Amino acid sequence: MLPTPDFLTATTAVLNPHDIQLLQYCHHDKRVITLVLEMGGSIQSLKGQLLLDGGMLTGSFFHRTVVFVCQHNEEGALAAILNRRMEHTIQELSTEVIPEKLEQTPIHVGGPVQPGALSFLITDSYLDEEEIIPNVAMGHSFDRLVALCNHYSPQRDIRIFSGYSGWSPGQLDAEIKRGSWKTHPASKKLVFDHDPEDLWRHVMYQIGWEERLLADSPDDLSSN
Repeated sequence: MLPTPDFLTATTAVLNPHDIQLLQYCHHDKRVITLVLEMGGSIQSLKGQLLLDGGMLTGSFFHRTVVFVCQHNEEGALAAILNRRMEHTIQELSTEVIPEKLEQTPIHVGGPVQPGALSFLITDSYLDEEEIIPNVAMGHSFDRLVALCNHYSPQRDIRIFSGYSGWSPGQLDAEIKRGSWKTHPASKKLVFDHDPEDLWRHVMYQIGWEERLLADSPDDLSSN
């Protein structure tokens, strides 16, 4: 199930220019809307993996992003960006009555698809939702989010997203073959506990020495 649109009502009067650019970049980024028509055989599911910009996405919406793959099959892929935190809380951007426990929860940009749609990642010792990796699942229902807040669990953590990242059938597989993405196994600690601002560099350091060199390079290589 995909996120339900129109949950958030962010406008240019509320968002700062940086956040507006993140949510609207998909209109200018051909990588987001390019369709790959041939799958070239069966796919190897990347569900539960992290995708990291491997240096080929400079200037795109996904420049230096860490993307958590939540679904990946013959019908395409759905994921959420982990290191694009907005400067606003869910209370500031929603018309719904927000539970007090969630009022100050920051919103993350999940991707360029349906930028007003609600998604959330949840971790807990027990989950009703299908797990992506052990003790981590994704939800799209506001009612479910409210229900979770009404039941205390010391192991629970929630991350809320506006929009999501999506690929048509075969599109992500083709991008992997082109070398656009590096992959790394996701973990609860990487998804929920690590500082989003340093997440891309941190995971790149874990992959290998070439990735470490890239992680230490200037954000804009033309300035080097």
